[in-house]
Amino acid sequence: MTSCSKKPEVKEPILYEWFGREVTASAYNSVHWQTDSISPSIAAWGDTLKPGMKSIAVSRDLIKLGLAHNTMVKIDTFPDTFYVLDKMHYKWRNRIDIYMGKDIKKAREWGRKKIMVCYAVPLDTTLSTIE
Repeated sequence: MTSCSKKPEVKEPILYEWFGREVTASAYNSVHWQTDSISPSIAAWGDTLKPGMKSIAVSRDLIKLGLAHNTMVKIDTFPDTFYVLDKMHYKWRNRIDIYMGKDIKKAREWGRKKIMVCYAVPLDTTLSTIE
């Protein structure tokens, strides 16, 4: 028997601080010759990439700046919010790769450009409640 007197658990909203950064952006596809020949749709953190997902890969130096797994990212030329779901090779610095499914033509047309991105880093709410 269930009780109606129990109040539902309410979670506090997560607060974010947004940071901007200029990066070099290129595009990539989930094809074996651009990623992994065995599982080209599996990203570095284990996420399965599917065409249409708003996902990016980041160079590992950006991870240390807050662009970690599942970070929300706004890219100045796109209206959508992207999520960090993949990591790039260690050799890259200050770069992102925008996931474009299997549309190789679209990725090639994008090319490589310098763009501004804004990314959200969760605030530590325990610190803000102490003050």
